Amino acid sequence: MFSGSYTALVTPFRKGQFDRAAFEKQIDFQIKNGTQGIVPVGTTGESPTLSHEEHHEVIEIAVKAAKGTGVRVIAGTGSNSTEEALDLTAFAKRVGADGALMVNPYYNKPTQEGLYRHFKEIASKVDLPIILYNIPGRTGITMANTTVARLAKEFKNIVAMKEATGSCDSCAELCAMGFPVLSGDDALTLPFMSLGAVGVISVATNIIPKDIRQMVDAALKNDFASARKIHLRNMELFKALFVEGNPMGIKAAMQMLGRDTGEMRLPLCEVSDGARHIVRNALVNVGMLQEHAA
Repeated sequence: MFSGSYTALVTPFRKGQFDRAAFEKQIDFQIKNGTQGIVPVGTTGESPTLSHEEHHEVIEIAVKAAKGTGVRVIAGTGSNSTEEALDLTAFAKRVGADGALMVNPYYNKPTQEGLYRHFKEIASKVDLPIILYNIPGRTGITMANTTVARLAKEFKNIVAMKEATGSCDSCAELCAMGFPVLSGDDALTLPFMSLGAVGVISVATNIIPKDIRQMVDAALKNDFASARKIHLRNMELFKALFVEGNPMGIKAAMQMLGRDTGEMRLPLCEVSDGARHIVRNALVNVGMLQEHAA
C-alpha cells in the first residue's frame, strides 16, 4: 500500500509559535520535487513538544495542502498513552489522512503483550492504514517481529513497518514474512531495499527530495548500480544530519539553506558549533551551499 519516498516533515517555528506559512511552503516544495508522501508530526516534527491542539492543526493543514496533488499524508499519531494515540488516529482519519504512523509507546516499556494490546485497541477502532514504527533508541522498547506478525495477521489495516532498529537482520525477517518495510534511517535505505524494503520515510528529503526519490525508484526497479551512486554521493550528508540527533541536524541544514528559522522547542536546542561545521561541510560537498556561506 505504501511504497516509495516519504518525507518526515519538520515542524517550523517562529518566535516559539507554529509557522503555518513556512509549513505550507515546505509541503509545496515536497510536492514540486516528486515526494510521494509526507509525514507530519513524527519524531522529526517534534511531536512530543506540540500541544494536542497543535498536533491536530499540523495534521489537518498537511491534509489540506496535499489534497488533489496525489501526495499521500501519513499522520504521526503515536503516543505513550493508548488513549491519546487513539484520539490522534481517529482525528487523522476524520480529516482525511491516508494513513497513520504509530511509534511504539515510549518510556512505559510495555511487554510484547502490552504492545500487542496497544495497537489492537487502535487498529480495531479506527479503520485507517497503520504503519508501525520500531525505533528503540527513542522509545526504550523494541517490538518483536513475532508481535508484528501477530498484529498483521489479525488486522488488515496494519500494513507496514517503519524500521529504525538499525538491524538488517530485523528488516530481512520482516521482508521474509512478506510484511512491507520502509526504512527509518536514510543511511540504511539502500541496504534495506536490497533486502526487500519498499521505500523510506526520510529526514534528508526535507532538503534533497529529488535525490531520494530517484534512489528509491532505481532500487525498486532493481537498478542498484544507479541507486548506489546516489546513496554514496549523499552518504556524508546522511551522517552529518544525525551527528547530534534529529531534528537538530536537519533544522540546522534548513536554516543554512534559508528554508527554516532553525528554531526548536526545549529541551531541544541548536547544534553545537562543531556539529554545525560538519553539517555545513556536507552541504558544501554535495553542492547545495557555497564554501564561503555562513
